[in-house]
Amino acid sequence: MTTSPSEPRDAGQPRPGDGPGDAHGPAEARDAGDPRGAVARLDHLADAYWTAALEGEPLLATAVGNRRFDDRLSDPTPEGAAAQRARLAAILAEVDAMGEADDTAAGVAFDDLVGATPGLPPAQRVTWSVLRACLDADIASLDSGLRDWNVDSLEGVPAGLLMIPDFQRVETPAAGDKMAARWHAMAGYVDAHTQTLRRSLADGRVSAMPTVARNIALLDELLAEPVDRWPLVQTPVAGAAASEAWTATERERFSASLHAVVEGEIRPALARLRAFLADEIRPVARPDTHPGMGHVAGGLDGYHKLIRVHTSLNLAPEALHQTGLLEIDRIDAEIEALAARVLGTQSLDEAIARLRDDPALGFSTREEVLASGGEALARAQAATPAFFGRLPKAPCEVVAMGPHEEEHGTIAYYREPAADGSRPGQFYLNLAHPETRRRYEAEALAYHESVPGHHLQIAIAQELEGLPDFRRHLGTTAFVEGWGLYSESLASGMGLYSNDLSRLGVLSFDAWRASRLVVDTGMHALGWSRERAVEFMTAHTALAANNIANEIDRYIGMPGQALAYKTGQLEMLRLRAAAEARLGSRFDIRGFHDTLLGSGAVPLAVMGELVDAWVGSRLA
Repeated sequence: MTTSPSEPRDAGQPRPGDGPGDAHGPAEARDAGDPRGAVARLDHLADAYWTAALEGEPLLATAVGNRRFDDRLSDPTPEGAAAQRARLAAILAEVDAMGEADDTAAGVAFDDLVGATPGLPPAQRVTWSVLRACLDADIASLDSGLRDWNVDSLEGVPAGLLMIPDFQRVETPAAGDKMAARWHAMAGYVDAHTQTLRRSLADGRVSAMPTVARNIALLDELLAEPVDRWPLVQTPVAGAAASEAWTATERERFSASLHAVVEGEIRPALARLRAFLADEIRPVARPDTHPGMGHVAGGLDGYHKLIRVHTSLNLAPEALHQTGLLEIDRIDAEIEALAARVLGTQSLDEAIARLRDDPALGFSTREEVLASGGEALARAQAATPAFFGRLPKAPCEVVAMGPHEEEHGTIAYYREPAADGSRPGQFYLNLAHPETRRRYEAEALAYHESVPGHHLQIAIAQELEGLPDFRRHLGTTAFVEGWGLYSESLASGMGLYSNDLSRLGVLSFDAWRASRLVVDTGMHALGWSRERAVEFMTAHTALAANNIANEIDRYIGMPGQALAYKTGQLEMLRLRAAAEARLGSRFDIRGFHDTLLGSGAVPLAVMGELVDAWVGSRLA
């Protein structure tokens, strides 16, 4: 579940339930059909959760276009986590009390609570179930203890801070003042993060060497650059009205203020963090032989919690591991057969070696990598109306990943549009080492990250009318990433792949995600070494060696997140197959997809209920 922070709203800020985003209709209609006030109470709790989410994670507020917290950062201390947990637990207690008021909910396990709510219409029962799942996941994430000791080179410090200029817009001097205030808060944030790591170190809880080494390398690269080249001082004054809103003097002062705070406050704080990581953490960091959470005190229990957070299900790591192995066996056979026909190879090993190492299958320039993403996106956008009744208004663009994240980052990612329309959805491509980016994977990657993948799902969710804010902007990782992976195979049925070589890319990517079930559980629950994880992915995927290393270290630093992809995809494929079998000629692919995407990124149990209801309506 993705958490968010929230805010006391001022008079000019729309509230969930006001205007076109109203989840429950006019107040008069709600009151007339709601004699016990259950719907109004649910409205209040949904609003309270969204508020808690945005206040706890101000960067999320900025990312979704809520500008109230553009001057703040979150509290990275254990005390901050405890305060947020208490706030969420209080809301959860009220949500649970609504369920306990209904005899049908008494004594029912949480995974079976879909729709078991008191006196609520069907649509609000879904909101109740999703709200409870979000709260449960957010609390479980805090209880995992990961944030106290984890060194995350992808979304932590400094990587997460360096990305802020990508999504925080500065159209007016007032917006510039908020950015400057946020920048002034960064040094204290970095020092508090350092102190939190130090406290955990005293308890014997420490990160693994691969993520520590990557963070030190990232800090070394950043600190070696003159401040003038840091992303934090290169924020442009942007927006249609910016030219009129700013005077030349104001622009100069704003630029100078950012430069001064980065040079005088942020850079020294990051230098202190670098020294702490190098001098205190690195000598005692867990070695490559012990990269998983299971080697940290309380870590195995925390990993079980994170499985629940990212999959929305109570799944044992051993069961997920076995599912991954079964999927790998299936995909290996398909790769071997297709590669024999397309490449003339004689075995799986030969096929993977050819896909990974043949220079003719790689890109030559950064420009080619970027162009491939744009071409695939355009092709997908033209084909989507035949497969989706609902399409997003927000556009999507292809963007080159920043230099500060290329070397240690994944091959691509997606950033959601700002809900206020100030920023489109963005498909970020890593252009580093283009010879390692394979041409046959480019289309599947684009369809996962943009259309019909993340952009279609996330932008549609943001634009849904009749849902509370938290359902439009937050959601279960297994739904979001499951949809992205489902989209890779869906694109084949849409006729989007250029040739059989690109279809080999689909299989390679499917093997990549199936491997995640194996190596993530292997490292964090079953005692695997980093080397064993690398060897497994090298044997079963065509990813380049540098990409495999980056991926494995990502799983070390983000335990459980990698389990979401296959878990969600397999459930979506199962539901589609079941719907097709039950409906026969009455199955409508556009209706199925609109059902999946029409309620936001819901937990997988709720998704199943929604599809069952749609099938029932078609049969009737």
